[in-house]
Amino acid sequence: MRGSRWTVIGAVFAAAATVVVAQLPHVANLDADAAAVMRTATPKERLGQLLFEDVNLSNPPGQSCATCHARGAGFADPNRTFPTSMGVLPGLFGERNAPTAAYMAFSPKFHFDEAEQLYVGGQFWDGRAATLEEQAKQPFLNPVEMANTSPAQVVEKVRAAAYAPLFVEVFGADAFADTARVFDRIAEAIAAFERTPVFAPFTSKYDAYLAGRATLTAQERRGLRVFEREDKGNCAACHPIARDTNGRGGLGTDFTYDNLGVPKNSDNPFYRLAEAYNPAGERSVDRGLGGVVGRASEYGKFKVPTVRNVEVTAPYMHNGYFTSLRALVDFYNTRDVKPRCADEFVREAEALERGCWPRPEMVANVNVDELGNLRLTPREVDDLVTFMLTLTDGWMPREAR
Repeated sequence: MRGSRWTVIGAVFAAAATVVVAQLPHVANLDADAAAVMRTATPKERLGQLLFEDVNLSNPPGQSCATCHARGAGFADPNRTFPTSMGVLPGLFGERNAPTAAYMAFSPKFHFDEAEQLYVGGQFWDGRAATLEEQAKQPFLNPVEMANTSPAQVVEKVRAAAYAPLFVEVFGADAFADTARVFDRIAEAIAAFERTPVFAPFTSKYDAYLAGRATLTAQERRGLRVFEREDKGNCAACHPIARDTNGRGGLGTDFTYDNLGVPKNSDNPFYRLAEAYNPAGERSVDRGLGGVVGRASEYGKFKVPTVRNVEVTAPYMHNGYFTSLRALVDFYNTRDVKPRCADEFVREAEALERGCWPRPEMVANVNVDELGNLRLTPREVDDLVTFMLTLTDGWMPREAR
């Protein structure tokens, strides 16, 4: 009986947290698969889901983790009105596009790889949280996100929640005894939920293809070849998807960091926030990883996102500059071939029309070895985009729909 109670509460919070998005066919499949996973979930995982979907944990109430990380949108922000995510307080926005939370349980703890001489893993675009647990805490206290003023404010909301008895069941009779420890436990439960197969279902058409349950079209097969060939797209160098030792497709990211030369986004509402939130205004430059580790050699580098679910996670890149997957691939293909636009603030559509690209937001450390002049034909670009559409989770054969 208790399990049913938590399921009902979770459904209520999930409904409240939902932002209106296009209901693509894959969403119903994802919902059904998630429900099946949670039927056998541990109490801590069920608690994590309730916390993840609770819109009362922001200040004021109205925003949850799921608001900006929705299952149907590949656990990215389903609200595409703006390139970066809107906070719970009117008129406030984060500086960056909300990254997907899907498959991030596989991201190793943030560290510097001495052998490769590069940073790997962690959470957020800049790796500032080493683990899922560390990441789960930060949106609660970010003034342009969930806007709580202290961990104690979050803890009191959980203490008053309908699922507080489950919190005690999971963490013991003294579960609410120490505020700092409670805040840690909230993050611990959310991370436990994020480590379930709900966030990593491996149910795309490509996964079915690897398992012998689906056939790729001729165009999808051509796109896969472009994706993998070192002398073509070479996408797999940073976005490995080949079958791994577990027999499933790769994670679509190597969890490293790169400066891809992405332009500044004039549509980013963060530039227009009050000085208290953005002192530099439009002159603000996002240093990415370099701002976290304090190294100029890492300025402008951001975590390589997974290409899994890329069909439903637009807009793309850390600042949401690209609204279209084809435009993004065209940028990878022609960044160093097309001339520079005269203005640094040129929108994606206008840049495509003019046949130019604006200069990078951070001109130092741009990766010129693996992209910028891929020499792909228009057909190869189309093939590549078509293949990447097979990486959307929740796929089902058309005849079974």
